[in-house]
Amino acid sequence: MSANSAARSRAIGKLERLAKERHQRDLKLAYPRGIPADPRNTKHPRGLWFDAEAADHAVRFIESYCRHHKGEWAGQPLILEPWQKDDIIRPLFGWRRADGTRRYRFALIEIARKNGKSELGAAIGLYLTVADCEPGAEVYSSATKKDQAKIVHDTAREMVKKSPDLKRFVRVLRNNINCPELGSKFEPLGSDSNTLDGLNPHGNIIDEIHAHRDRKVFDVLVTAMGARRQPLTLIITTAGIYDPESIGWEQHDYAVKVLEGIFEDDGFFAFIAASDEGDNWEDPASWEKANPNIDVSVKREYLAELCEKAKKQPSFQNTFFRYHLDRWTQQRNIWIQIEKWNACDKDLAPTAYAEREKTWEGRVAYGGMDLSSKLDITAVVLVLPWDDGQGYDLVPRFWIPEEDLEARSRRDRVPYDAWVRDGWVAATPGNVIDYDFIRNEVVSLAGRFDLRELGFDPYSALQLSGQLGEKDGIQMVEVRQGWKSMSEPSKEFEKMVVSGQVRHGGHPVLRWMVSNASVRHDANANIAPDKGREGAKATGRIDGVVATIIALSRAIVQPADESAGWLLAAISTGG
Repeated sequence: MSANSAARSRAIGKLERLAKERHQRDLKLAYPRGIPADPRNTKHPRGLWFDAEAADHAVRFIESYCRHHKGEWAGQPLILEPWQKDDIIRPLFGWRRADGTRRYRFALIEIARKNGKSELGAAIGLYLTVADCEPGAEVYSSATKKDQAKIVHDTAREMVKKSPDLKRFVRVLRNNINCPELGSKFEPLGSDSNTLDGLNPHGNIIDEIHAHRDRKVFDVLVTAMGARRQPLTLIITTAGIYDPESIGWEQHDYAVKVLEGIFEDDGFFAFIAASDEGDNWEDPASWEKANPNIDVSVKREYLAELCEKAKKQPSFQNTFFRYHLDRWTQQRNIWIQIEKWNACDKDLAPTAYAEREKTWEGRVAYGGMDLSSKLDITAVVLVLPWDDGQGYDLVPRFWIPEEDLEARSRRDRVPYDAWVRDGWVAATPGNVIDYDFIRNEVVSLAGRFDLRELGFDPYSALQLSGQLGEKDGIQMVEVRQGWKSMSEPSKEFEKMVVSGQVRHGGHPVLRWMVSNASVRHDANANIAPDKGREGAKATGRIDGVVATIIALSRAIVQPADESAGWLLAAISTGG
C-alpha cells in the first residue's frame, strides 16, 4: 500500500498459493490459447469468463480516488500492493458468470494484523457504493457491535475526506456515507443497531468474523440480498480461536475446503495468508507467509520483537500465532493432510469411476458399515486388498434422506444435492434413512464382490446387521469403537495414505470426510478417528473414514496361516 509499490520476494503459504493457482487454473480452462478479443468467448466448462476491463476498473477506482488518511502516507493515493491488486481485487471483480454478472458473491480475506485489512475493506465498500453501477446501492460494514463495524466505515469516511474528487459528489456524515446522484449509501451496522429490518444490501463488509458470537447480523444481511443482481458479502478478518460451532470457523473451514478443491463453489472467493502447519514460528519465513505487507505496513523488526516476547512469555504465544501468523489457536488436530490423500490416486468422473469399479468385480473384499442417525449420511466402504498385499482399492457407498435435500445443502453449505445428482451419494425415499434400501444395496455389493466379512458397530446397527447376516448370508463381525479395535486399523489407514497405498478415485464425499477427520490419542499411543474438539459440527461428517477403518480392521487380521488367526481376530474385536 505504499505510494511506490514494488514487487517483493517473500515466502508464500500453502493456502495463498492455492488461491493463486485457482485463478490461473480457471484462466487456462476459459482461455487455453490466451484471452481472445472478446473474453466472453470462453471455453470454461461452467461458462465463466474474465473481464479484464472490469478488473482494471476496480483497481483504477481504488488507486485514483481512495487515499491514505493516517501514518506516513496520509493524503497519498492508495496504491495497491501486487498481492492486493493481482490476487484479490482483479480476480474478485474481473470474473464473470455466463450471464455477465459478477462471479463471486462471497469472499473471505484472512490476513494477519497490520496488513491494511481495514483500508482494503473500506476501499471495496466505497467501490460498491459509488462505482459498481448498482442503482440505490446499500452497503454495510457489519460486526457484532456497532463500534467494531465503525472501524471499516470510519476508515472509508476519512478516505473520502482526503479525496478531492470523491468529496465533490459523496457526502460524509457521522454514520453515513452517501451519493445523492446514485441514491446509494454506506453505513455501519451491528447486532446492537436499532433495527435490522427492511435492509436491501448490495454489499456487506464483515469485519473480524472470528469475534462474532452468533449468526444474527450475518444471516440477516445475507438473506436480505436476494433482490440484488450481483451482491457481495466480503469477510475480512484475522484468525480466531477454534470453535467448531462458531460462524468464524465455519467460514474459514469452508474457504479452506474450496481452496483445496474439496468443495467446488464458483461463487466463493478465498484468499488466506497464513503460516503453514509445522512451520517453525521463530523463522522469519513463517512471518512472511502471514504478512503479505511485510516491509511495507508491517515492519520486520516489529514482528521480531513480538516473536521474542512469545519465546520468553508462553502465555503470549497464542496471541502471536493468531494475530501475526494468522493461525487459528486451539485448532483441532488435523489427521490426514489433504495433499497426501489427493496424491494417492487421480480424480475420476462419475462414469469413469463406475467403469473402473466394474473391472474390480469378483475380487476379495472386506467391508465396514457406519450407520449414522436416520437424518444424516450413512456409509459402507469395501476395501479390496491388492494382489501383492501392499495396498487397497476402495469401494465407498453413501446414502442420505431424499426429503429437503436442497434446503439441507444450502443450510450446511455441503453440496449433497450435487453429489446425489452426479451419483456419488444415493438418496433414500422419505425424510429419514431407509435401512431396507441400504440392505438391498449391500446385498448387491456382496453379489458383485467376494465379500468375506462386513464389520459393524453393534451400538447402532444391530437390527440391520442381523438381517444381513441371518437372512442374506453375509458374514457380519462386530467391531466396537474402542481403542483396541480401532487403533491398529487407524494406523494402517494412516500408513497406507501417507505411503500412497490406496486407490480412491478422488471420490468427493470420501475426500470431504477425510478433510473433516481428526485423531485422538490415549496414554498408550493408541489412536482413533475423531470429529474434533467437543464433537465438531454436525455437518462435518467422518462416517466414510470410520467405515473404511472398520473394513481395514477385518482385512488386516486375515491370517497368513490358520494358527494365528484366532488371536488376531480376538484382538481386533476387543472393546
